[in-house]
Amino acid sequence: MIIIFIRAVATFITLLVVMRLMGKRQIGEMQPFEFVLTLLIADLACIPMSDISVPLIYGIAAISAVFILHQLLSILEQSSQFSKRIISGKPSLVITKDGINFQELRNNNLDLEDLIESMRAGGYYSLDDLDYAIFESNGKLSAKEKADYADKKPSLPLLVISEGKIIHENADNVGLSVEEIKEIVRKHGAKNIKHVGVMTIDENGKVYFQTEKSRYETFTVDIKRGTQWQNL
Repeated sequence: MIIIFIRAVATFITLLVVMRLMGKRQIGEMQPFEFVLTLLIADLACIPMSDISVPLIYGIAAISAVFILHQLLSILEQSSQFSKRIISGKPSLVITKDGINFQELRNNNLDLEDLIESMRAGGYYSLDDLDYAIFESNGKLSAKEKADYADKKPSLPLLVISEGKIIHENADNVGLSVEEIKEIVRKHGAKNIKHVGVMTIDENGKVYFQTEKSRYETFTVDIKRGTQWQNL
């Protein structure tokens, strides 16, 4: 037991030194390669810490090798924009003044619900709250509010159509039938539901509507009063 204790202390000190040398970047701000290397270091540390059949020096050598790899990748990343994009990726502009860039979402293996969830985490609930939104290479969403954002009354929109599919639970929640939704879609230039990229409706009947190849628009529809906004 004493041996395991000593090995754990030695491994901890090694990890502490390595993590300090890797820099002060917070976990949520790590680039993908840094996150992978951190997980790898944690896994490598567990083996010599708990298995006394593995020489401690092997674990320290493996952790040191990963640290050297991190330093080399960091130098390479800083050497040029091309290398930085290859290693860490690049920011993705997912909302512009024209609306949502669906192709950028797909390029990053994201969907509308991921975007809306990230917006809510930043305190934004409506897609038209923002002029621009960017998914940074570390996965964090950066947003630029509309000029009149501070004057807007807060609302809680529900996602009714997401990339060509009706979310029936939310449609029921706003009190609209499938036929009523199809009629709204046709009135605003989409041949059918499949051509609609996004449609949200808030408790005041305000609609955010966009086909995949057009600029978004907002308008209002009549909804049943007293509707319970339970699902997002």
